Amino acid sequence: MKILKRIIDFYIQSSIHVALSVYALVRMTDHMFHVPVDKPMAYFAFFGTIVGYNFVKYDSLVRAKKLQLRRSLRAIIFFSVFSFFAVGFYFFQLQRITQIISVAFLALTLLYTLPFFPNRKNARNWAGVKIYIVALCWVGVTLVLPILDAEISITSDFYLKCVQRFVLVFVLILIFEIIDLANDDPHLKTVPQQIGVKRTKILGLLLLIPFYFLEFLKTDFDQKQLIVNLILVIVLSLFLLFVNEKRSKYYTSFWVESVPIFWWLLLLAV
Repeated sequence: MKILKRIIDFYIQSSIHVALSVYALVRMTDHMFHVPVDKPMAYFAFFGTIVGYNFVKYDSLVRAKKLQLRRSLRAIIFFSVFSFFAVGFYFFQLQRITQIISVAFLALTLLYTLPFFPNRKNARNWAGVKIYIVALCWVGVTLVLPILDAEISITSDFYLKCVQRFVLVFVLILIFEIIDLANDDPHLKTVPQQIGVKRTKILGLLLLIPFYFLEFLKTDFDQKQLIVNLILVIVLSLFLLFVNEKRSKYYTSFWVESVPIFWWLLLLAV
């Protein structure tokens, strides 16, 4: 059991799990816009997520020497370096416009992590901003970049899906913020800190209503997607209802982050 736990912990801590969620959302975008499977884009998003998330999680700790280079951390660093070269390999297989926009999202990630402005903390510590930056990055990487790379025409469906994807990620982050409430700096002004846990849950549940009904506004109406989205809304509602500050870290870092993967696999199964 200890070996299995170590494997699962490495899988989560090395950001492979969250990268699979991003990969799943890229594949969802391919399905929604009838894009042939764009492997370079999907792999670029997968490995880029590993590099980006590990940089955000471990950069400040390593620079501040608050985290000893344990064997597991050395393995994560080695895997991140491998992922960095993989990102470079797939980056040069993307369209030029995709490369340019991806650099913009890289800059946003760096802004989120590093203190660029004098006497100011990084964007991750700006009051009330974190949730919007993360949601925006997820929309960009999982929807905007794949559409640009596939050279799909920008229609009203694209904007509807951007709003829908933003709402989905926003609700997922709300669940994380509830669990992190006890440990988050009060100056972060996360949603639960500002309006309380109960109202945060209500907000998340209310946001799932437009998330679902936006599907009806698409010009390319997909009845199968409606069924899949309804199941997803039910699952997300349950996660919201049962989340609290005392839940295990696996509640979010494994189960909640599995939601995009579940959404994609559900679509394949229906």
